Amino acid sequence: MKSHARVVVIGGGVVGCSVLYHLTKFGWTDVVLLERSELTSGSTWHAAGGMHTINGDPNVAKLQKYTVELYKEIEEYSGQDIGLHMTSGLMLAATHERFDWMKSLLAKGKYAGGEATLISAREAHEMMPLLDPGQFVGAVFDPHEGHLDPYGTTHAYAKSAKKNGAEIYLHTKVEDLVQLEDGTWRVITDKGEIRAEHVVNAAGLWAREVGRMVGLELPVLAMEHMYLITEDMPEVIDFNTTTGKELMHCVDFDGEIYIRQERNGMLMGTYEKDCRPWSPITTPWNFGHELLAEDLERITSELEVGFRHFPAFNKAGIRKIINGPFTFSPDGNPLVGPVRGMTNFWSACAVMAGFSQGGGVGLALAQWIIEGDPGFDVFAMDVCRYGDYATLAYTNAKVRENYSRRFSIRYPNEELPGARPLLTTPIYDRLKEAGAIFGASYGLESPLWFAPKGEVDAFSWRRSNDFDVVGAEAKAVRDSVGLMETSGFAKYKVSGKGAEAWLDRILAARIPAIGRMVLAPMLNEAGKLIGDFTLAKLGEEDFLVIGSGIAEDYHMRWFEQHLPADGSVSLEAVNLGLVGLSVAGPNARAVLQKLTHLDLSDAAFKFMDIRRMDLGMAKAIVGRVSYTGDLGFEIWMKPEYQRYLFDAIMEAGAEFGIRLFGLRALNALRLEKSFGSWSREFRPLYGPLEAGLGRFVALSKDADFIGKQPAVAEKAEGGALRLRTFVVEARDADVIGDEPIFLNGEVKGWVTSGGYAHASGLSVAIGYVPKEIADEADGWTIELLGEMLPARLQPQALFDANGSRMRS
Repeated sequence: MKSHARVVVIGGGVVGCSVLYHLTKFGWTDVVLLERSELTSGSTWHAAGGMHTINGDPNVAKLQKYTVELYKEIEEYSGQDIGLHMTSGLMLAATHERFDWMKSLLAKGKYAGGEATLISAREAHEMMPLLDPGQFVGAVFDPHEGHLDPYGTTHAYAKSAKKNGAEIYLHTKVEDLVQLEDGTWRVITDKGEIRAEHVVNAAGLWAREVGRMVGLELPVLAMEHMYLITEDMPEVIDFNTTTGKELMHCVDFDGEIYIRQERNGMLMGTYEKDCRPWSPITTPWNFGHELLAEDLERITSELEVGFRHFPAFNKAGIRKIINGPFTFSPDGNPLVGPVRGMTNFWSACAVMAGFSQGGGVGLALAQWIIEGDPGFDVFAMDVCRYGDYATLAYTNAKVRENYSRRFSIRYPNEELPGARPLLTTPIYDRLKEAGAIFGASYGLESPLWFAPKGEVDAFSWRRSNDFDVVGAEAKAVRDSVGLMETSGFAKYKVSGKGAEAWLDRILAARIPAIGRMVLAPMLNEAGKLIGDFTLAKLGEEDFLVIGSGIAEDYHMRWFEQHLPADGSVSLEAVNLGLVGLSVAGPNARAVLQKLTHLDLSDAAFKFMDIRRMDLGMAKAIVGRVSYTGDLGFEIWMKPEYQRYLFDAIMEAGAEFGIRLFGLRALNALRLEKSFGSWSREFRPLYGPLEAGLGRFVALSKDADFIGKQPAVAEKAEGGALRLRTFVVEARDADVIGDEPIFLNGEVKGWVTSGGYAHASGLSVAIGYVPKEIADEADGWTIELLGEMLPARLQPQALFDANGSRMRS
């Protein structure tokens, strides 16, 4: 075994071998894979081997499409037969609600060149005669689905990597990982030691154990997963003989099963409600090519539905039952990328859909390691989308929930109950008493809307029972004053003698004067948006940075990677050490003025001013800014002051009819201002000019901030896209994101977010279109739930277009 390698990949499943292959494909040949047993020894060998390109997240769908298209390449290059069967596939809907979901899913793929089509139940039956068309409403046909041999595919990746110069050591168990002062790693195995620059944790079932070697508790859990294989079925043989084709894949979401042909019989698997974690605390190292005990009784209810939907199964004998463990993250997506706080320690685990996503994961991670960027927007798979709140018990609860709901509809307004409540603020009970319907974001309970007594969320693809209440909340802000909690934002304290110079380098905005704030985009080396913040200067060496709560670990990883080594900058993610309230509306100043002797008039406390002050008896940081786009103030305080300040503001606002409002009303209000948001309008896909943030990028400042030269080039060349707002002629539903935008009948762009702007009484969509057509006045339509809805370009904000109210 060699003593040194540039990269050591731990784990010989399909994901580890894909990472190894892609590293060599891009020229890094001094790479090693270590496998404690044989290749495919964990989950890979007993996988059903299905793959498809459709995914609810278009960015993940791109990686899945890449994966499927890669298979012929690696088969040819390696000379290894991968048993590829491109059969095409059906996604079936047994209810109209499911069919609505499929329409939205299909629409998402249109601007990415997807070839799936919506078909009737009768047409589905003609393609797949085993199904009973009377059980279904309709289906989606996808020509790019199929299955393969997991063993052959994994070995094809491995052989391709070895052909490019990689080395693979089998029966070599990693026993410890130690990082040295120079950042390199000692990879200690039972066969010796390798010194490596990079370590990739692709250990699958043992990813937790490998993580624990470096003090990391990854949010990953293995679940038992069963499928059965029938004996030969005459219906299958007859179809093959008559048509010369294999039966296609089917996913029956309402039956919670998937089926495909297996030799002359069929394979049927299910994600059952009565699910079971496997080895929830530790994974035994001696587990390998074994299966778990059969437990058909546990999946009886799902099989009964499956046999009803596919009657031929009633006459089929069962040849084999497979029950094996697969790993999942809390939301079912992989955990990929560099681990925060460590040098060159990479995650490539929890890839449950390994044969749909393994190639894309390998591509993204290899590019990330070599180029410093994955080359895609992979936030949905980024290991840093979870914070410290994702403990072992949290992960267990959320993974079980996700597994049992894998084929269930997730409505746009649905909040899942697993592992909740976890993080709460001091006013949680006050808000709950007021009727708050909470959502959980980054583990924190945040009010979405305030329901009348006895009312709960009614989940729907269309406008629901919250519609009128959210409208009343939004109008209360516009007409008088509203109060909302803002504790879910991320808060960072930056201080020290080098703080200003560091912020000038890390952020693209100009550094504000003491007592002032600016909107501050953050760019990567390619000049794309990786963050949008409010930057406040509280003192000579004292800064407060406010950003998106869901991206706290993501941004902290970037911040920490770029901190100066001389200790001149102190950086702290304050999290719930600072909590927040926002007062907004034309009477916001009058409410707050009752709590302080300081002059809050526009002359004394201008828009984007910020200062420390007492409100009543509480110390707070108060900034004159509001994401509602109205006159407003954001107030930050220590947790021990929040209940007092909440009560004081509500009492002071009583004479003005102050009303609590939640995140859904905030969304309605920000749409009226065409304000973008992180992970929707602002992502690493877009440059600041394209995203409408060009005026906040200080190209003329002296500091050579990260991404400056690409930003200069973008301004000179104009970029490729423009973010635009549209008013949609919607009826009973509103866009939520990823719907296609058409111009004169051709797909030209995509929606990033939207909803109903209650105070204006209009349905709004925000999205990207090519710059060449971005100012076309007529001919726009947006597809929503299968309908083509006329849309009108909205060139200026619906509310306070010149910002006079916000600045008053």
